[in-house]
Amino acid sequence: MGQFYFGDPGQFYIGANSHPLLRPALANEVWSMDFVFDRVATGRTLKCLTVVDDATHEVIAVPVEHSMGGEHLTRVLDAVCSLRGKPQVIRNGDGPVTGKAMMMWAHRQGIELRLIEPGKPNQNAYVESFNGRLRDECLNEHWFTSLDHAKRVIETFRREYNEERTKKSLGGLSPPSKQSSLPGGPLQCRKTLNPSANEQGGASGGL
Repeated sequence: MGQFYFGDPGQFYIGANSHPLLRPALANEVWSMDFVFDRVATGRTLKCLTVVDDATHEVIAVPVEHSMGGEHLTRVLDAVCSLRGKPQVIRNGDGPVTGKAMMMWAHRQGIELRLIEPGKPNQNAYVESFNGRLRDECLNEHWFTSLDHAKRVIETFRREYNEERTKKSLGGLSPPSKQSSLPGGPLQCRKTLNPSANEQGGASGGL
């Protein structure tokens, strides 16, 4: 698995490093990230950033936009961290974390970035598992008429996935229950990054 290193200011490179996919002992130790794409009825692209806590399997956030470049991505992550706290590590494929803006942001924040090897999605299995559910059970089941419509539906799915489903890999617990059992207790926040979801469904249930 690749790892990012920094030398002089503004310079970075990727070196080979192996990190086995082990479940962390604490929430906010390692987050996994990826992008999932879809379209609205008009044909415009939907770009969904999926963020999962590896320790609890909680889907921390699924911000949805038509586009999300490097600087936009760092602003989104600033918002996530302000509500949830910062992770020590972010694991990702060759999508969200390979841009210069993202790598410089992580350097400033003191967050380690880990890049999985090309063609090996199993190295990012926690977020890939959620991505499959999001695709099969949400995106493929809805015809989104607008960006706001997509945000509402996807946020509802994220909350239901976190709060109402138990996970065999967590010993039959839901992500919030697993989080409560870890040292430090629950980290759930009471806001969402999708304003449309707040307007429709209130502010309960996490990010």
